[in-house]
Amino acid sequence: MAEGERQSPPASSEDTPPAPQNFIIPKKEIHTVPDMGKWKRSQAYADYIGFILTLNEGVKGKKLTFEYRVSEAIEKLVALLNTLDRWIDETPPVDQPSRFGNKAYRTWYAKLDEEAENLVATVVPTHLAAAVPEVAVYLKESVGNSTRIDYGTGHEAAFAAFLCCLCKIGVLRVDDQIAIVFTVFNRYLEVMRKLQKTYRMEPAGSQGVWGLDDFQFLPFIWGSSQLIDHPYLEPRHFVDEKAVNENHKDYMFLECILFITEMKTGPFAEHSNQLWNISAVPSWSKVNQGLIRMYKAECLEKFPVIQHFKFGSLLPIHPVTSC
Repeated sequence: MAEGERQSPPASSEDTPPAPQNFIIPKKEIHTVPDMGKWKRSQAYADYIGFILTLNEGVKGKKLTFEYRVSEAIEKLVALLNTLDRWIDETPPVDQPSRFGNKAYRTWYAKLDEEAENLVATVVPTHLAAAVPEVAVYLKESVGNSTRIDYGTGHEAAFAAFLCCLCKIGVLRVDDQIAIVFTVFNRYLEVMRKLQKTYRMEPAGSQGVWGLDDFQFLPFIWGSSQLIDHPYLEPRHFVDEKAVNENHKDYMFLECILFITEMKTGPFAEHSNQLWNISAVPSWSKVNQGLIRMYKAECLEKFPVIQHFKFGSLLPIHPVTSC
């Protein structure tokens, strides 16, 4: 599947499609638990998981400091994320009795809601302007929920879907793979961590100590792929404070661990039991395979997460069409 996905972007990016695509505003399609079968059979699911696995393969064994191509589209996406970051600085938290869920987040989100299409238009070339309203929906869905002031893996999935859509319309190309993870997704993580800290956002659907992480999942998958065949860092080292401090700038997985230890107190085995168990796995390739299985089971096959996913022309609900 990953191989097939890797081959698809060049065709769409090199040629103008023979017939203009009818872009549509994505909407929810998974309303009840039995609808989950439609999701797992859908073109959207196949394309989404293919995209995740392609990027997983692309970053295998590579440090964040690895030399790679940064295209104009990647630079524009970083500028977009920098704008979101600046808006956080311009929207300080308000004084309120409740410790969590600072209401200033709603002011910040309202700005994004209003400006999302303009932001996406800075990344998408004018001949693809018709795609902007569809793609912008995924950006708006990727930063948390303004009613509940929470953030979780469903919002993270919306950002991956946003990037997948940009690949499908040819804005991002095959040779952007490494930069998608190391430059764009990494910057997205920084902005999300700032949002979570500034507005004390609640974890959406947190499983507490039994979940992998309160907020993210994908950087653990891609981050474990980075560490495959590492000459000396083994899974057991990520619970070693010294190893994390010395290597976190090179590896996304260790950056996630550092953030957890900054945000949580007490013994690691108690506040992050799942990760503690993973540190006993003998190799990074086994960690990576296990995390992909866990992501499918705990995120992509869970109704409370997928009920919020939106489907349009780029990530359609219709069943996979065979070539």
